[in-house]
Amino acid sequence: MALLTRITGPRDLDRLTPEQLDRLAAEIRTFLVDEVSKTGGHLGPNLGVVELTIALHRVFESPKDKILFDTGHQSYVHKLLTGRQDFTKLKMKGGLSGYPSRAESEHDVIENSHASTVLGWADGLAKANEVLKKEDHHVVAVIGDGALTGGMAWEALNNIAVAKDRPLVIVVNDNERSYAPTIGGLANHLATLRTTDGYERFLARGKDLLERTPVVGKPLYGTLHGAKKGLKDFIAPQGMFEDLGLKYVGPIDGHDIEALESALQRAKRFGGPVIVHCLTEKGRGYQPALADEADRFHAVGKIHPDTGLPIASSGVDWTSVFGEEMVKLGKEREDIVAITAAMLQPVGLDRFAKAFPDRVYDVGIAEQHGAVSAAGLATGGLHPVFAVYATFLNRAFDQVLMDVALHKCGVTFVLDRAGVTGTDGASHNGMWDMSILQCVPTLRIAAPRDADQVRAQLREAVEVDDAPTVVRFSKGAVGPAVKAVGKVGGMDVLRKPDEGTADVLLVSVGALAPMCLEIADLLDKQGITTTVVDPRWVKPVDEALPPLAEQHRVVVTVEDNSRAGGVGSAVAQALRDAGVDVPLRDFGIPPRFLDHASRKEVMAEIGLTAPDIARQVTGLVARLDGRLEDEPAEAARD
Repeated sequence: MALLTRITGPRDLDRLTPEQLDRLAAEIRTFLVDEVSKTGGHLGPNLGVVELTIALHRVFESPKDKILFDTGHQSYVHKLLTGRQDFTKLKMKGGLSGYPSRAESEHDVIENSHASTVLGWADGLAKANEVLKKEDHHVVAVIGDGALTGGMAWEALNNIAVAKDRPLVIVVNDNERSYAPTIGGLANHLATLRTTDGYERFLARGKDLLERTPVVGKPLYGTLHGAKKGLKDFIAPQGMFEDLGLKYVGPIDGHDIEALESALQRAKRFGGPVIVHCLTEKGRGYQPALADEADRFHAVGKIHPDTGLPIASSGVDWTSVFGEEMVKLGKEREDIVAITAAMLQPVGLDRFAKAFPDRVYDVGIAEQHGAVSAAGLATGGLHPVFAVYATFLNRAFDQVLMDVALHKCGVTFVLDRAGVTGTDGASHNGMWDMSILQCVPTLRIAAPRDADQVRAQLREAVEVDDAPTVVRFSKGAVGPAVKAVGKVGGMDVLRKPDEGTADVLLVSVGALAPMCLEIADLLDKQGITTTVVDPRWVKPVDEALPPLAEQHRVVVTVEDNSRAGGVGSAVAQALRDAGVDVPLRDFGIPPRFLDHASRKEVMAEIGLTAPDIARQVTGLVARLDGRLEDEPAEAARD
């Protein structure tokens, strides 16, 4: 790593020879494989952008020039070139984020890690440079071909193209993939461009031939030359970009530093919006990644660096349970169809796709379109199951509300990675879904506590044909089954006192059931009796809950979601509406963005652990006991 260790900032690249730059690229790939295999992370995307990132930092002057990465999972090389070479705690507490982070470096700008947003950012920054007359400042947006399937990208392009003299460089990192191979009309268009690099040679040969043709040769060549744009549209349809008012450069070999620098220099000098189309290979230089046809090691856990095989298995995960049940449902019901937003494998729909290839729709990184299309599928007589990460459903809220719910469409949304996800940082925690969906009329939310309940509640969800349903579950391994000991209304009773009524009614939401049972055990040791219930369906609040709450002295809700507007708030509202005046304490995620760390560390930091909650509930009951000595029972409930 002789060269890499000498790079403390982008300008250190300026003095390297072409041969040294190639050596540096090789060193970076070796570093990435060695380090990311120890921690886990986004390996394939970063192996594919090594030369491109080197070229970007040689041509542009970050941080004066803003280099923006869409999604940001391909920013590891950028981190290395901007002085961050300690990857020992990548994605761990106190270590580097897996995405750009403003707290880490002045070279990082966007850290939301949601796709298709970079062109909007670039448009705004370029306008700011124009207004503030920063003529020597440049804006460069790096966006993958997968992210270009998102509608937001095209909304931004439509605005960017308006200003013909506003400098902005758009680098399309075209590796034919987002997670899996990129699909859709744009992907087909880029594929056409990739296969037409012989256009200029074709035109040159035609010129030579025609100019040697007597009498008609030169006039005919002039006609052909005048029809150049039409010919380009036929042979290499970059005209789609040029028709928007965007200068097109490419396609460029994304692993040829000299060619990349030349193209980027031309784009930098142009003085208006330019698209530089770069062809890269995801997973380049690492055979295990290249051999992984599913996603080229898009994201890996800890692996053996030589083989690429995982070091340890984490057991059956929530996603796999859902995926297996979807295949069973598909065999039983021909009207079940599946939708994914460019994440077929990560959300567990790959098995369904193999079994029923004509009944799965990958809409690209376009959650809004996916939700509206689901409404159309439902109206047409099918029952769509749209599987998406919980954090990404935020992008389609208006469509869930106004297209699916308003039109009473039977659509099931399956939210993977709900709650605290941890290592991917603030924008990937699925901590808002149960809050933002509370206000959607008729929508129902299921929060399964174990694998059995995932299967059961998914089946219950797809039986609803006149309203949207949501099934949400956590990231990672699913624990053992948590058996019910009784039933109250539609709620499962997980624990109840041996006799009489209990002091505390503990409402457990989803995967937190084992922790809630641990809380009950800790309270029992303090002489506080507890009833633990799992509502199963947390929206709407079960009608049996307020009468049950009235039989207890305290109600406690525990959820893996924001406390602001979450299940605890809905239960409190239900108690007020029913005139049940019992003290309620809600435990959940505070309304703030959470730093990356393991799920366990994040939960401890925010106080969402059994000992923390038990301690606070014990204090609450003790205060009630103190008040009861001096005050009437009614006053103790205020």
